[in-house]
Amino acid sequence: MKYTYYGHSCFLIEVDSRKILFDPFISGNELATHIDIKSIDADFILVSHGHGDHVGDLVEIAKRTGALVIGAYEVVGWAQNNGISNVHPMNFGTYNFEFGKLKFLPAWHSSMLPDGSYGGNPGGFLLMTNEGNFYYSGDTCLMMDMKLMSRYAKLDFAILPVGGNFTMDADDAVIAAEFIECNKIIGVHFDTFGYIKVDHNEIKEKFRATGRELLLPKIGETINL
Repeated sequence: MKYTYYGHSCFLIEVDSRKILFDPFISGNELATHIDIKSIDADFILVSHGHGDHVGDLVEIAKRTGALVIGAYEVVGWAQNNGISNVHPMNFGTYNFEFGKLKFLPAWHSSMLPDGSYGGNPGGFLLMTNEGNFYYSGDTCLMMDMKLMSRYAKLDFAILPVGGNFTMDADDAVIAAEFIECNKIIGVHFDTFGYIKVDHNEIKEKFRATGRELLLPKIGETINL
């Protein structure tokens, strides 16, 4: 399984020869100006919620690639209103896709679409695939629901926000890693704005101190998991 980071909370997972893009916000990110969104291919696009820093490039990439857009009913409806026809609306629940089983799970956050319309419930995704299981929490604070994860799946890795202010900070992400019983964490939702800038070495040490690993790939970097 390969993970490519495109900045903020946007990343691509390659599993079973399928490309799954999450929360496409690239062109509006000053830290990701070296990324050409026209070079990004996707078979599926998963959207955790409707904020502009998660759907900024959704329409353009979905139209160009024809990827299946998966997300909350309201987010998918907004995509349809913007010319996207290949969609799969969800609310919190489970569905079997080509890449494996997907659980759309709650996140404690908010969700409003760029046009000001209601974005439905924000969420996160648990993917159970032939190449491994992983959890992307979406934008959220620490929550007790995470303790249910071990009942769903044994995780190979998880993607958690670490920037604070709008989401968990590193201290809460360490607790979240304990709740979901996962030792390999990839951090997202950091450095993009002044409110969420972090000291990389300091937050990595917070995880090392608990026997866990925090990965903070560079924008554009691909790692094997």
